[in-house]
Amino acid sequence: MTLILLRIATAGILALLSLAIILFRVSPFSASSVALPFFFLTLFLAIASFGSLIAFSVWNRVPVEGMDVGKKLSVSLREGLFLSGASVLLVLLQILDVYTWWIGVLVYLIFALVELALHS
Repeated sequence: MTLILLRIATAGILALLSLAIILFRVSPFSASSVALPFFFLTLFLAIASFGSLIAFSVWNRVPVEGMDVGKKLSVSLREGLFLSGASVLLVLLQILDVYTWWIGVLVYLIFALVELALHS
């Protein structure tokens, strides 16, 4: 199990380094049209991996009957993907100048309700 978590952490670090390279070396908004999709992809991967690791550490601390380590890992990966999907959507809305604070609350609330429905 620790090997899987190590691979997720390595993927997160590589995604974070790629995101830093895109932000500091190539401006995603003034460069060619190739930089913007890579910006969103690396942002998605970085948030997904670190969100999954944080969710897995929370699930390990919470005593839940009937959930083995594999089930906790699959739930935490799903939660990390939902978190990164919502965050990338909010960054996209910010770029399009339609983001307000209540839209952000609603987007995270929708993703949280979907996760609650899948968890039950």
